[in-house]
Amino acid sequence: MGLPGLRAAAWALRRACGPWTPHLGPRPLCLHPMAGNGETPVPVGAKQEHDKKARSGWVWEETEQQAKKLKSSEDGEQQRKLPKRKIVLLMAYSGKGYHGMQRNVGSSKFKTIEDDLVSALVRSGCIPENHGEDMRKMSFQRCARTDKGVSAAGQVVSLKVWLIDDILEKINSHLPSHIRILGLKRVTGGFNSKNKCDARTYFYMLPTFAFAHKDHDSQDETYRLSAETLGRVNRLLACYKGTHNFHNFTSQKGPHEPSARRYILDMFCEEPFVREGMEFAVIKVKGQSFMTHQIRKMVGLVVAIIKGYAPESVLERCWGEAKVDVPKAPGLGLVLERVHFEKYNQRFGHDGLHEPLDWAREEAEVTAFKEQHIYPTIISTERQERSMAQWLSTLPMHDFSATAHAAAGLGTKAPSSLEGSDGVGDSD
Repeated sequence: MGLPGLRAAAWALRRACGPWTPHLGPRPLCLHPMAGNGETPVPVGAKQEHDKKARSGWVWEETEQQAKKLKSSEDGEQQRKLPKRKIVLLMAYSGKGYHGMQRNVGSSKFKTIEDDLVSALVRSGCIPENHGEDMRKMSFQRCARTDKGVSAAGQVVSLKVWLIDDILEKINSHLPSHIRILGLKRVTGGFNSKNKCDARTYFYMLPTFAFAHKDHDSQDETYRLSAETLGRVNRLLACYKGTHNFHNFTSQKGPHEPSARRYILDMFCEEPFVREGMEFAVIKVKGQSFMTHQIRKMVGLVVAIIKGYAPESVLERCWGEAKVDVPKAPGLGLVLERVHFEKYNQRFGHDGLHEPLDWAREEAEVTAFKEQHIYPTIISTERQERSMAQWLSTLPMHDFSATAHAAAGLGTKAPSSLEGSDGVGDSD
């Protein structure tokens, strides 16, 4: 063996025996790795340490900790390997007891629908916990920002999730019964449920005694809506169709702001029906978008006209610059029924990769949820709190001929952003 060979053998022997420290005494004897049965002997110091740990149970504890770390690492690796895809969820919820749909990050004082939804997404394993703390990380967006007390039968949210098995069942298992995920569909990577929404349909459910003349008892539950009065209601509601300046129907826009102009596709009142001895009617409205309180004020003004508190001419005056005192109906009966994605469906709904967002298969579940959670809540709350009857008693205090604010130049004044919002919240 030459000099290079001797150096290589010495280096191998040193690696096998470990470094020698002078104050620990002479280097322990060690066999060459190739000697004996071919196994690498354990250094004397390491063997003593191992025997000491074995006697005290440390070996078992270290093994268990290593196993836990390995399992945790495997679980994390498995989650990272799951596909994270952009989807939309079809939601239905009863808004009673909630301060709207949109989550107020950092505020636990006012509970919202999204608080419960995000918690369910995290607990079901659809999203990591840090996505729940910062919803931008999962590209979360809602179609409509429904406000305090407002329910929904067809809310749609878009987000990125891990497509775990039985995803709908797992999410719903962590939600209260009055919030349900009824459907899920894959969408394009850049999909945004708010921006891609062409129109929204709301309905407003109210007791028909709201349409009784002001000389009639405002709390008479035996009142029944006549065909003649229903016809007049629909004639007035039809006046809202088209593009108008709705600055008088919100607290957030002045008459010269372009965004105050909104397009209403349809608005009408359906045939009345009786529940628990009280007659109700449903007003439906479809529009591209709505401002805060807009629908409730549209309903409130028609009710004031039908009851005889305001002339029909006030509707025409509302489109002008003058400030008109428009009453705001209670928020209890307002429900987001459906959101529309007609342009998206035309482009991607039949491309072979994505489904149209029409939710036809989920229609039966949507109807069942309304019958089980939304209608009963509106009816029972109206009976207990009598919100409509109380609001009707305030109509005589409104001055529907007042234009003094406009004359004083206040018609263009922007309202305070601190004013509460408890109606529709689709404003931009």
